[in-house]
Amino acid sequence: MKAKLFSREASLIFAIIMMVIIFSAIEPIYLSGGNLLDIFDQTVINGLLAIGITYAIITGGIDLSIGSIFAVVIVITGDLLVRGMNPVLAITIGMALGFVLGVVNGLLITKLKLQPFIATLGTMSAYRGIAYIYTGGWPVLDIPDNFRSMLAGDVVKDVPVSVLILIAFTIVSHIILKYTKLGTYIFAIGGNEEATKLSGVNVDRTKILTYALCGVGAALAGMILLARLGSGEPATGQGYELNAIAAAAIGGASLAGGKGNMIATLLGAILLSALKVGLVVVGVDSFWQYIATGAIIVVAAYSEVIQDKFKKLRVVKNNNKNTNYPKSVGM
Repeated sequence: MKAKLFSREASLIFAIIMMVIIFSAIEPIYLSGGNLLDIFDQTVINGLLAIGITYAIITGGIDLSIGSIFAVVIVITGDLLVRGMNPVLAITIGMALGFVLGVVNGLLITKLKLQPFIATLGTMSAYRGIAYIYTGGWPVLDIPDNFRSMLAGDVVKDVPVSVLILIAFTIVSHIILKYTKLGTYIFAIGGNEEATKLSGVNVDRTKILTYALCGVGAALAGMILLARLGSGEPATGQGYELNAIAAAAIGGASLAGGKGNMIATLLGAILLSALKVGLVVVGVDSFWQYIATGAIIVVAAYSEVIQDKFKKLRVVKNNNKNTNYPKSVGM
């Protein structure tokens, strides 16, 4: 019970509530329904990217190319739609494209034995180049309304489809991590890759699938932004990977691997959006917003260090208890 009260999710929910109370005390409009919906709306893109990259982070890897996958999917899906393709088919192709680009990342990491940072740094540049070459550097304009209403419309009044897509992707990812063999293998690889390999797990296949899921998250985020804006540019998505990594880190995903939680990652993305919207509402200069975001990341990372320290102390304490023999034995 005690552990649940102080879980990562509970801590993040408490932090979000405190943030809402503080910002609404300074500026009451922060608590308006429209503003709160705006926070969730802003969480969608970052949340989908963060959920995707959490898969890679748990294995001890990273994916720096998600912003570029995002751009490739935007321009190619946008072009197919402008040429008259059925929106459902275009969305399917967009998701498949994200999956394939993720698989390429996974193959570079597993078959060429490249470090994830180096492999995805390379594809970050290469995929961006593909987006520019495909459009000749020009934006894709006049995205059809039927596609826009499909991904950027409302399910019911003021509840966007995109928020439901984020919730669905989070739930599916949470189930994969917690209740499937794939999730067990992902955590095992992050904990000890060599031991996992020796136990008979196909590490390469698991890693490739992990980066493919990361690509699907980026593709979904890209298509939702395409629907919202009604146009797509090859430069879109630059720097988005840093926000996604920040949300995952705030959610407790360890860059050393073996630790992560999709629900906490989503809460990390909500916390970042709540902070960003709050700073705008109270009129803080945009330059200070970067500093505030950086401070939140450092605090979150340090809280993880403190929690690990307490866990080690508890383990030592329990071990000491177990080695103490009853005084009355044999007496």
